[in-house]
Formats: sequence, structure tokens, C-alpha cells
Amino acid sequence: MEFDEKKIAMIFKAFCDENRIRILKLLATGEKCACRLLEEISITQPTMSHHMKILCDSGIVVGRKEGKWMHYSISPEGAATAGKYLKELTKITCSDNDQSCCEK
Repeated sequence: MEFDEKKIAMIFKAFCDENRIRILKLLATGEKCACRLLEEISITQPTMSHHMKILCDSGIVVGRKEGKWMHYSISPEGAATAGKYLKELTKITCSDNDQSCCEK
């Protein structure tokens, strides 16, 4: 798996805000219109736009325009990519030749 640190940081930035976590929890039950998300979370429209941009830029969420409204859903591919990166970044690998940096 190729590591693009900038892309990985963008993905995990999506998970670093309480409102974005709330949005993801709402989207876990399926696609939602931005107006529905606004009703549920009680934030301003500009703040919602800011959070949705971060979520969409990360690839975790995708949006589609229908009339004047945006509809958002979790991207299965984006979620899988985030999971793979988390698993790879937190994988502990040891070899018999590894020594502590303090051992002499």
C-alpha cells in the first residue's frame, strides 16, 4: 500500500471534529439531504458546508446535487481506504534483529 502522507492526513482530519462525527453517524443510516443534516445537528449552513467540504475532500463522504440541494452519503471505497490506512499505520512489526535504541 502506497503512503501519501498528505492524503492520509486529509482522511484522518475528517474524523477530528465532533460535528463531523455526528454527520458520519447520521449518514451511517443512508443518504441524507443537507437540509436534514442541518436540522439534526443545529449548526449554521456555512459551518455545515465547511464540514462537508472536509468530509468530501477526504473521500469518506460523497455528495450529489439534486435541484438546489446536496445529498450526502458515506463512500464505501473511501471508508475502506481509511480503514486500510489505519490498520497499516498501527500495525506493529518486529523482527529478530530489532533492538531497542537504548540497548548497547
